[in-house]
Amino acid sequence: QVQLVETGGGLVQAGGSLRLSCAASGNTFSSYAMGWFRQAPGKEREFVAGISRFGATPYYANPVKGRFTISRDNAKNTVYLQINSLKPEDTAVYYCAGARTTLAPKIANDYNYWGQGTQVTVSS
Repeated sequence: QVQLVETGGGLVQAGGSLRLSCAASGNTFSSYAMGWFRQAPGKEREFVAGISRFGATPYYANPVKGRFTISRDNAKNTVYLQINSLKPEDTAVYYCAGARTTLAPKIANDYNYWGQGTQVTVSS
């Protein structure tokens, strides 16, 4: 069993930056591809970014390309999401998730473990 805990959310002005972190319990972190999703009020959870087990092949949803960067540190059991040039439409609860695959899926149902989420609110 893996537990994921996200931190780093908050209230920022448009154009600002945040760095989200997701810490995993246990010693099998490198066995999981990791993803970040977000869910805005009244909307479905959507894929934001994913990274493979050993940190290669990061990829992003089109709305965040060029502004978001996903990375991971397997020695620290942590995955990060650097968010720059924040926009009000980025406001959502951000979740990290782990999948027992090599490459990170883009479909939420393909993930095995989820964190509790961290709120990101962007004011205009």
